[in-house]
Amino acid sequence: MRIVTLISDWNSADYYIGAIKGRILSNCPEALIVDINHQIATFNINQAAFVLKNAYKSFPSDSIHIIAVQSEESKDKPFVLVKYDSHYFIGVDNGLFYLLIDSDPEIIVSFEGVGKTGSFPELEIFSQIAVELIKGKNPEDIGKKRDKVFKQLPVLPAVEENIITGKVIYIDSFQNIITNIDKNIFEKVGQKRPFTIYVQSKGNKISRINNSYNETSEGELLAIFNSGGYLEIAIRNGKAAELFNLNTSSAIRVVFEEKKSS
Repeated sequence: MRIVTLISDWNSADYYIGAIKGRILSNCPEALIVDINHQIATFNINQAAFVLKNAYKSFPSDSIHIIAVQSEESKDKPFVLVKYDSHYFIGVDNGLFYLLIDSDPEIIVSFEGVGKTGSFPELEIFSQIAVELIKGKNPEDIGKKRDKVFKQLPVLPAVEENIITGKVIYIDSFQNIITNIDKNIFEKVGQKRPFTIYVQSKGNKISRINNSYNETSEGELLAIFNSGGYLEIAIRNGKAAELFNLNTSSAIRVVFEEKKSS
């Protein structure tokens, strides 16, 4: 049995997901197909990379991940198969892979000029590549070897001596806000100094990091480093993004107490 995952910016009510599953299962009935997320914001490769980066590691080695986000091929951004961390990723080399991986891939192969794909390359191309992998074909026999993926620099927090200005990069189903401020940069800038996290205005502030959600009373604002190591803002049993009208272009500021002069 081989696992194939799907992540897309499609609406789950569309037929696309079912068509891909049917095509794979028609050729490989033994495949196990798992839906990771079909509610990625339209064309948002940053969000897709974030979700997949935090999900794929929980799957067994040799799993195959089909990425159906901004999947239109161009001369400079071909269809690619990337092997990284003993997993296979199929998508378009549009910058998403650079956001997804932390080191050089084991294998990169491209599929320039594969023929007419119409408006549904995920069905005509991606599913076929997955089938060939399941049947044991060597990746380098499927496409043309490449040395690198297209670089799409991630959106990083702005850092000053006493301030980190981050951005909301994901809002989960509980309306919790996940920022691009990771624990390493927080600790490097903060150096154990007292701090205040401002959410949307100076009236909404947090001055401690929780270890768990239930350390805060119901309805109160809290901050926590999630399982991926990113600063998350939430309301205990509430909907933070909805209450504060936040989206993936909103900013979150962390202000540290100024260093005392010696």
